[in-house]
Amino acid sequence: MNNLMKAITWQYPEEIPVSVGILPAVWLKHGEEFVKLAKEYPDLVPIIPDLNNIDVYIPRTYHAGTFTDEWGCVWSNLTEGMESIVTGHPVPNREDILTLEIPPNRDGRLPHGFMYLRLLDLRGFEEAMMDFAEECEELQILIDKVLEYNCRQIKAILPNAPELVVFGDDLGMQNGLAIGPDKWRKYLKPCYMKMYQMVKKTGRYVYMHSDGMIYEIIPDLKECGVDMINPQYRANGLENLERVCKGKIAVDLDLDRQLFPFATPSQIDDHVRGAVETLYLPQGGLAVKAEIGPEVPLNNVAAIFDALRKYKHYKG
Repeated sequence: MNNLMKAITWQYPEEIPVSVGILPAVWLKHGEEFVKLAKEYPDLVPIIPDLNNIDVYIPRTYHAGTFTDEWGCVWSNLTEGMESIVTGHPVPNREDILTLEIPPNRDGRLPHGFMYLRLLDLRGFEEAMMDFAEECEELQILIDKVLEYNCRQIKAILPNAPELVVFGDDLGMQNGLAIGPDKWRKYLKPCYMKMYQMVKKTGRYVYMHSDGMIYEIIPDLKECGVDMINPQYRANGLENLERVCKGKIAVDLDLDRQLFPFATPSQIDDHVRGAVETLYLPQGGLAVKAEIGPEVPLNNVAAIFDALRKYKHYKG
């Protein structure tokens, strides 16, 4: 059992699991300079793309241009290497929900934003917010269609799924849930409960990423079956995460991406140390993750990598 699984299952990992995520735009911006830096940290950056064939390393939604997904959502992107957003919503009117067809594919693919964000992508943010505010009957119809599709996809992937099944859906904004915790519990908690229990019944574990302030519903996500949550440091606040997570649900802490471009290397070290000191328990329940964007200076990238290497050995 590796250290991440030991952390998730509270079995005293030898060290704190640490990882980094590097946006494709970083490789495009810095090129060989970033390759040189990455080679100094093979434990954190084990895969270095071939810059002469970089396209094969860039996911579809990170390419500049537009494309239409299986639901009919139109994705647009102005910047190669950064994430797209949905600009074309296939069901802008409530009556369109009634005739919306569930995509037939069963390829086991559930992209980031598979449930809550899918509703917003299909309807558009303002229309979706009105649906939740007015609690129209079409809202539940749309939720049921998306949930049915997701359950089909989960069923398709489970026979060959790894021990840890990863999901991603951004449930929060900077200051809380856009629909509030009560309506989330009414309309969406049953969806995550159904989907995650499909995984749990096979003896597997559930990892969930979510951007935004979500600390109010982390206990609910645990009830749904989440074994490790990947919340944002800045949006949730370290004190809130300590209160609702420490010793209760394993956390893969997403360090403060909004700090990285502007901090000094010593401030980055303090940031990582403070997070680890606050959430560490010897029995586990903690991993630490850093996402690197193109706006982070290379000396700060090195400082992030150094801090992760340093504090993964923290023992209290």
